[in-house]
Amino acid sequence: MHILQAIIMGIVQGLSEFLPISSSAHLVITSNLYKVLKGIEIAQESSQEIFLDIMLHLGTLIAVLIFFRKDILEIIKAFINAIKTKDFSPYNAKLALYILLGTVITVFIAFPLHDVAETLVFSPAIVGILLILTGILLFSAEAFSKKIAEKSNNIDLKTSIIMAIFQGIAALPGFSRSGLTIASGLLCKKDRVSAAKYSFLLSIPIILGASMVYPFIKIDINEFNQYNWSAIIIGTIVSGITGYLCIKYFLKFVGKYSLAFFAYYCIIIGIATFVFFNYV
Repeated sequence: MHILQAIIMGIVQGLSEFLPISSSAHLVITSNLYKVLKGIEIAQESSQEIFLDIMLHLGTLIAVLIFFRKDILEIIKAFINAIKTKDFSPYNAKLALYILLGTVITVFIAFPLHDVAETLVFSPAIVGILLILTGILLFSAEAFSKKIAEKSNNIDLKTSIIMAIFQGIAALPGFSRSGLTIASGLLCKKDRVSAAKYSFLLSIPIILGASMVYPFIKIDINEFNQYNWSAIIIGTIVSGITGYLCIKYFLKFVGKYSLAFFAYYCIIIGIATFVFFNYV
């Protein structure tokens, strides 16, 4: 693995994790395109590549934790206080419960899809199709949202459950986690900024859990000394910095503009991916 490859992957992960364009799809596309250009068999995936993918996700997790540090602390404080007083009526206390419940629902849905998701890593053409479906969902959600005169900025139990279900489905590469969760929030009559913000908060336990558990399942620790740690560390840092900037400007973007731009992007890239890997 070269440092340049890690930097490119870090930028791709940092941008696509929070933009509704599917980070998993872009990592699959970037990785497989790199292999095609280098003449490497697509079906090959080294332990180092898997570990880099995990570290890139960890980089974007750190970005979320830093950007939303005040919100996270307020939610944690409210949750602890609610346990002491047995009063979960405050909004932040409810958010804590919603995130915990949403995490359970996500795992319940995503776990059975694990094997399918792994096979799709080597099937970029199918990933392209799922990317197209992501774009169609974004279009549909935006069209529905425009018809709603008054949108809520508070997340309720129903919305949290629906967003968690979509987050679980997004375990399949090509389905954008942020895209599906934000779109489902719009379908629940929430405004874009509130849906996006909750989507990012909901992702924290999942990314954290995957970063801690997955290495013990897939990574051979004995191979660590063979890794290009300079590339991995640089890629992780690039992923974190890119992710932080992406969150900052994406929230400003969705506060003013629709998600139609990302819908067009997903459909175009999805079609190009399907055509290239299926026919070229």
